[in-house]
Order: sequence, then C-alpha cells, then structure tokens
Amino acid sequence: MQIHDKQFKRYIDEAKIQARILEMGQVLTERMKNKNPIFLSILNGSFVLVADLVRACDFDAELSFVRLSSYDKLTSTGRVKMHYGLDDVDLENKDIILIEDIVDTGNTLEFFLPELQIKNPSSITIASLLLKPEVYQKKFPIDIVGFEIPNKFVVGYGLDYDGLGRTLRDIWQLDEKE
Repeated sequence: MQIHDKQFKRYIDEAKIQARILEMGQVLTERMKNKNPIFLSILNGSFVLVADLVRACDFDAELSFVRLSSYDKLTSTGRVKMHYGLDDVDLENKDIILIEDIVDTGNTLEFFLPELQIKNPSSITIASLLLKPEVYQKKFPIDIVGFEIPNKFVVGYGLDYDGLGRTLRDIWQLDEKE
C-alpha cells in the first residue's frame, strides 16, 4: 500500500488488534475495580484506540483528551508540543488511565507526566497499544502494552504518516525497501 511517497506492508491485522484490546480492557477492569477513573487520551493517534478500549472495559469512566505532537513525517523531532491540554480538566484525586497510541523514545510521556502530576491525581496508569522497547529511553513503566514492535515506522489504526493512514483498520509497517 502506498501513502504519499512511501510503501507500507500489512503488519498487525484488525482481528489481532481487537483481540488484544479486549485483553487490555480486562486488565484495566480488574485494576480499576471500585474506582471511577478518567481516560485521558493523547491525540491525534490514540482516538481509535480509546474508542475501542473504553468499550472493552467493564466500569464507568470519564473521558478527556489532550493534543500533543512530536513527529515530523517519519521521525520524532525530539521536541513535544502541547496544542491543547488540561486547562479545564479536574484531575485532583482521580485515577487516570493515560492512553497512548505508540511509545517509542518516551519523550512525549516525559514531557507530559509532570503536567499531570501537578494536577495531584490519585494514580496514573499508562496504556499504549504499541511499544518500541529497543528505543524506549525512559524509566517510568508503561503499565499495559498491546504489542511490542521493532523500531520501524507504522501507520494505521489511528497512527499516521504526514496526516494520512489513520483510518486504516490494520497496522502497516514501512516496507524494508524504503
């Protein structure tokens, strides 16, 4: 499949993604027993994941969004920008489930976690569909991971390449020939 000027090959199909999200929902349901957490989704990439994950959980929860970015085309810039965030969200004494589409270097979380901690939550659970352990450089735990993947560029299921590919149901990996 071609997106812009790059070729991608199917990497993780929709059925496998959905099965793993159900498992992640079961883990969260057990962890959040007797709690009323708030899902905090990091846009734009996690919008598909959070929609499926909240429905896979068997508890009532609030939902809010922040928009952060750190990529330029295929690579992380190393700088994180907050486009909109936590100004109107009360997180004091709340259990937060922070939803990420993908964690690679961890720079986005390193930038954002202090912003969350200032709000004095009861707890923060980090859930990410994808983790690239070979480039992850931070010490804080990613509590729930859908899939560990190699350090290759991926699109689909909310992830994009230069704005396109988010609507794909599967996850596609940049073709080795690229």
